[in-house]
Amino acid sequence: MTHALLRGDHHVHSTFSDDAVSTLAENVTAASVAGLETLRLVDHVRRTTTWVPEYLSAVRALRVPEGLTVLTGVEAKILDASGALDIPVLPAGIDRILIADHQFPGIEGPLGPSAVRERIAAGWGTEDALDQLVSALIAAMRRHPGNQLAHCFSLLPKIGLAEGDLGAERVAAWAKAAAETDTMVEVNEKWGCPGIPLLDALRDAGAELVASTDSHVASEVGRYSRVAELLGEREAQC
Repeated sequence: MTHALLRGDHHVHSTFSDDAVSTLAENVTAASVAGLETLRLVDHVRRTTTWVPEYLSAVRALRVPEGLTVLTGVEAKILDASGALDIPVLPAGIDRILIADHQFPGIEGPLGPSAVRERIAAGWGTEDALDQLVSALIAAMRRHPGNQLAHCFSLLPKIGLAEGDLGAERVAAWAKAAAETDTMVEVNEKWGCPGIPLLDALRDAGAELVASTDSHVASEVGRYSRVAELLGEREAQC
């Protein structure tokens, strides 16, 4: 039996993102073919982005098949340790902001993974780095409640760390903040995260999970393998 979460795809990019190849309409068709019930169309924004009204108009103009609910979103990276996002002023009509750890939230601004690895190699303690990352995620959720975490902790392998390095205390605080701020946490197909211990912490905290492919081409919409395996393993352990 298909897991209920797999009936939705809450992170699908279109040609409004500069790294995606499928149109909004192609994604809607793919979602219908995949038998999805819910589709969240999402595209990358920055503070300088001006096309969001055009995007919303294009979504409203879509022909949506019966039985499919289409939602909207924009994806923005965390800029710094205060939880500020790289996001423009948004018009009404965006259902959720997807809060993304594309870069490391530094004190004075975002840091690329190589810069973080260099700092750790030079003596910056990994415990301090992890504290800063988790604190920034929590701050972003509190500054922007009612939204969604995108591929959360996908940054860790890029800086030479892993979810297992987070420790129970940080994970519990992160999960608690997600529940308290009505933040959905996606289980991401592209990056295979968060893993089972973090999913368990989210369940214990009462946070809401959604599934996403993070697709950049319509053929991937609603097509799950890593997420299905994660959810299956988690249920088997319960």
